[in-house]
Amino acid sequence: MVVTSPSSEIPLALVDVPARPLGPRDVRVRVRAIGVNPVDWKMRSGGPLRLAHRFVGPSGPLVVGVDFAGEVVEAGPRADLAVGARVVGGTDFSRKQLGSYADEVVVRDEQCAVLPDSVSFDAAACLPVPGATAMRAFEVAGGAPKSVLVLGASGGVGIVTLQLARARGMRAVGVCSTRNVALVESLGATAIDYTQSEPLEAARAHGPFDLIVHAVGTATYPLGQCRSLLAADGIVALVVVRPADWLAAAFLPSVTTVLGRPNRKVLAPLVDLLAQGKIEPLIEARIPLAEAERAHQISRAGKVVGKLLLVP
Repeated sequence: MVVTSPSSEIPLALVDVPARPLGPRDVRVRVRAIGVNPVDWKMRSGGPLRLAHRFVGPSGPLVVGVDFAGEVVEAGPRADLAVGARVVGGTDFSRKQLGSYADEVVVRDEQCAVLPDSVSFDAAACLPVPGATAMRAFEVAGGAPKSVLVLGASGGVGIVTLQLARARGMRAVGVCSTRNVALVESLGATAIDYTQSEPLEAARAHGPFDLIVHAVGTATYPLGQCRSLLAADGIVALVVVRPADWLAAAFLPSVTTVLGRPNRKVLAPLVDLLAQGKIEPLIEARIPLAEAERAHQISRAGKVVGKLLLVP
């Protein structure tokens, strides 16, 4: 497994961790692909997530990661997944579970969705956190928003959001760099190149928006300017949250935070869309699990298009 010590100054390292016993509804999954998310390295560097892990997470070394895809190799007596099932899922430290940067994970059966043979492990591993986050954003917007603005349109959450918007017949606008304009347009959205104009002012011509998925951070695109682009009952869904945002998220009905928690209810419809070709993941690189530190360095730079995968 890949772990980091309580000191975030110490690099990630591969260590052996004893296999955890299964509960009645647990499954042990041999991991074939792992999705890398910013939440993984944020967990290492402190802040609210790290604090929460210390209070409610599992004891022992910090094993980071959430997203995984693989095969069930052992099942508890009440689990509804059989040995050999191909699955995608996400770990949950609040259930005392170790993270997904590992060759095996132990999770509850309902944290996994079954994969058809036509869906690869690599494609599936791109889905859990980004897909669940995008689905949560639509949910907080009332479930059926007609228009969406995505800030950070070429990232993991952005790409899934735009494809879900296209599948739902929504009007979508995505802010991205010059090199990703063609990508965003290929996903059915109007692209705004942030290097060519002030993007929020450019977006105003396409608004107002029922939903703004803010996957960049309010230091770049201020919250007040974003809210001015909303329709009457619109909402800004913050994926990247700064301490300065918490007050607004707590007291303004037009602002909320979203970070999806993968489970079968959320993942099963996403897998169906993946199997139908309505969602097509974009993988920037496949990196050996032993080089997870390099993957985090790439992710921290903020220029990943689509997803980074780790391969055990």
